[in-house]
Amino acid sequence: MIVRNFLQQPAVMQNAHGGQGEIRNVFLYGAEDFTTPLRFVIYSEIQPGDSIGYHTHVENEEVYVVLEGEGTMTVNGECRKVTQGDVLLNRRGWSHGLVNDSNAVLKLLVFEVDGSTQERG
Repeated sequence: MIVRNFLQQPAVMQNAHGGQGEIRNVFLYGAEDFTTPLRFVIYSEIQPGDSIGYHTHVENEEVYVVLEGEGTMTVNGECRKVTQGDVLLNRRGWSHGLVNDSNAVLKLLVFEVDGSTQERG
């Protein structure tokens, strides 16, 4: 059994894809932990006013799980308010970004899958 607690793991502060400010990231699992194309699982905290910059993954797909807080997600130019409980899919080739335009911390789990070896659907 491999268990990692995102409240107890060390965090790093990083700019995310040219967004505003820095995101607090806890890298829970990396590609070396998996036997499938899953690339990583990250717990992230985005402070009010900060963002993950608008970007595109050519091959990879991501899932964002909003654990707490709210913000605005932009996918392929379409903006939508997101809040606790929302699960967001970013398919390969889609452009996406997320801004915390609220007054509270936005907390997420982010999963990324390597799509370079998968058939296109």
